[in-house]
Amino acid sequence: MKMKRALRVLAAVTALFCLVETGMPACAEETEKAASAVRFDLTLDSYAPKKDHYNFYFTYKTVHAWWDAVAMGMEDAQRQYLSRGIVVTYEYLAPEAASADDQKNRLLAAARNREYDVIGVDVADETVISPVLDQLADAGIRVMTFSSSDAAPGCKRIAYVGNTHNYEDGADLARTLCEKLGGKGKIAVLVGTKGAPCHEDRAKGVRDTVAQYPNMEIVAEEYDQDSIQRAYDLTMKILDDHPDLGGLVCCNMSNPVGAARAVKETGRDIVIVGMDHDREALRDLRDGVIYCLGIQDCYSIGFDTLQVAVKIADGELPGTLYPEKTEKSTTIIFQQDAEKMLELLYGEF
Repeated sequence: MKMKRALRVLAAVTALFCLVETGMPACAEETEKAASAVRFDLTLDSYAPKKDHYNFYFTYKTVHAWWDAVAMGMEDAQRQYLSRGIVVTYEYLAPEAASADDQKNRLLAAARNREYDVIGVDVADETVISPVLDQLADAGIRVMTFSSSDAAPGCKRIAYVGNTHNYEDGADLARTLCEKLGGKGKIAVLVGTKGAPCHEDRAKGVRDTVAQYPNMEIVAEEYDQDSIQRAYDLTMKILDDHPDLGGLVCCNMSNPVGAARAVKETGRDIVIVGMDHDREALRDLRDGVIYCLGIQDCYSIGFDTLQVAVKIADGELPGTLYPEKTEKSTTIIFQQDAEKMLELLYGEF
């Protein structure tokens, strides 16, 4: 996978990329914004692990490039632990299609094995998964959440590492779209996976923000289940049903890709705002098909997930050593940032 190769190299040479000059007046500003959206220069903190071997189990929503980027951060932390003489092994598995029931079964199976120091999950549906985490915690199993979706408030999971501001991300995207459209017009929302906290929270942020614009209207809201093809199909239908549509808000990494394909195919003038760093989406951002993307720092999420898991395995509770929620950033980038982001993430020049 080309992105994996690029990420591994960039862990060592990001600083060099940030010095590249093209002679364009905005280059330094673009480079700084793109480079600040993702970090590859992370190092383990000063905590001294109590064991020389750890074994973890992590499961997430679905097999997808977004979680591949999280995995790169985990691999980097794993290598750094190994350089200190500490072996960290882990399972990192997910279904081909998002399913809360599948995730529940994976968690229960991992718990039955009793071979893992910590079990971590990117929650597919908080109403289904939170009680499972409570059940595991009551059985004495150390559980955490990570990535993009935490469990429900009050859940007994020990800690969460990831995006803590999905609602604000949705609000920021909606506000950007509404301002681009001059505060009037019809828009549609592609949410993602039904029940996934991150997608639902972003959609709520979109709805609440659009409601602040009296002349803006959401005419369709659909779940694409993190599928590019389904996002394309839904967008084609939305475009057909609403010939006066002005914009689309896309709440996950898959749907801006599918939405952009539909818009390009129909030739419609639609403002698309969306999430994350899919290569095709970044190319569409560069080409002006997508107006902006909210880039999450997936690499840092993975890196710190492993660090926090080690501390949880040692019996350390949130407090001075690590917070109950380790917050990660989202940076909204525009067309002028796209080339540099493609260079940083995919080695594309």
